[in-house]
Amino acid sequence: MKVTRRVFTSGLAAGLAAPALLRGASAQGATVKVGQVVPITGPAAEAGKYAMAGAKLALEKVNKAGGVLGKQMEIVTEDDQTTNPGAVLAFSKLATNADIVGFIGSIRSTQMHAMAPDILKTAKPTMFGGTDPTLTKLGNPWLFRCRPNDSYSGRVIAEFGVKELKLQKWGIVHSTDAFGTNGMKALEGALKALNITPVVIQGYANQSQDFTPVVLALKQAGVDIISSYFTFENDLGIFARQLRQLGVTAPWVGSPSIVNVTALKLAGPALYNTYGVADYAEDSSPEAKAYADAYRAVMKVNPDNQSSWCYDAVTLLAAAINKAGKTDPAAVRDAMLSIKGHKGAEGEYNFDQNGDGLHGYNVVQNKSGNIVFAKHIEFND
Repeated sequence: MKVTRRVFTSGLAAGLAAPALLRGASAQGATVKVGQVVPITGPAAEAGKYAMAGAKLALEKVNKAGGVLGKQMEIVTEDDQTTNPGAVLAFSKLATNADIVGFIGSIRSTQMHAMAPDILKTAKPTMFGGTDPTLTKLGNPWLFRCRPNDSYSGRVIAEFGVKELKLQKWGIVHSTDAFGTNGMKALEGALKALNITPVVIQGYANQSQDFTPVVLALKQAGVDIISSYFTFENDLGIFARQLRQLGVTAPWVGSPSIVNVTALKLAGPALYNTYGVADYAEDSSPEAKAYADAYRAVMKVNPDNQSSWCYDAVTLLAAAINKAGKTDPAAVRDAMLSIKGHKGAEGEYNFDQNGDGLHGYNVVQNKSGNIVFAKHIEFND
C-alpha cells in the first residue's frame, strides 16, 4: 500500500506523542524490535524529540521497503532524562527485553561511557552518536559509531583556522566531561602538529549559567580565534550571547553543536558568521538533501545531527540484520563491520574494525542564521 504524506505525518506524530513505542505505519504481527535510549525529559528534551523523529523516518522507510527479515521493524524507547544515571537505567530497562535485537544509544559521549559496561554485558550491537575517540577503543565489540569521531573534527578545525583563516592566537573552550575534554585534547594535538600552542584553554561545567569568567579569560588573552566543544546547546547559547555582550568578536570555529537547531534558536545573531565542523550538512550529498526534504515536510524545521545519525542508525541496523540473514548478535556484528559504501544522511559509511563508520567532516558557515555548506574533508588514516 502506498504511504501517503498524510499517513506518514500522522504516523510520526503518533510515535512522538507516545514515545514508549514507535511502530512503522503498516506494522502488524511479529516485529523485529530495536531499543532507543533518548532524552524525553531534561535539558536535552528538544534534541530528543528530533532524535526520535529521525529514527521514525528511517523506520517508515525500512518498513515500507519490506522491513527486516520479512517482518516489520519496531522501535522501543526509554527516557535517559539527560543524565548519566538516567541513561544507564534506560538501557537496563531495554536490555531486559529479550526480543530487542539491537540498540540506538546516545549522542552524548559521557552517557555512552556510563552505559558501555552494560552494553558489553548485554552483547548486542549498539549504534551511537558520541564523538569521543576513546569510545571505540574500549575493547567493546558491540559499539558502532554513526558520526565521525573527534580525532577528525580536531584536525578539520585546526587546519581550517590555521591554513584558511590564517589565525594563530587560539582560545579553546570545552566542556569538562568526556566529550569536551577529549575533543579539546584532539584539537590541541592537531594544532601542535601545525606548530601552534593555544594561548588559553578554558573548561566549564555542563549546565553553567554564567560564562563571564571564561569570556574574560579569552578577552584578556587577546585571542584572534575561538574554538569550542560544547556538549549541550543551551550552554552554547548562553556562552555565545555573553561572548558578544562582552565585546569579543574573534572568529569562532566550533564542534557540531554550534550549528544544531536548538543552539541556533537560543543564540540567534550571536552565532552569525561563525563556522562549524558538521557531520550533517544538507548540501553535502544528494542523500543528505533528500533526508532534509523528508524531515522538513514532517517536522517543519531544518534537520541537524541530532536526528540524522539516528536515521542512519536505524537503516544501518536494518541493513546489517538483512545481510546477516538472522538476528544473532555475532552475525549482525560481522555484517555491520562488512558494510562499505552505505550512503546515509550523515555521509558514506565504511566501518573499520573499531566500529567507526565515518571518517571526515563538513565545514559550514552560519550566514545570518542559514547554515551554508563550504566543503567536505575526508581522511584515509
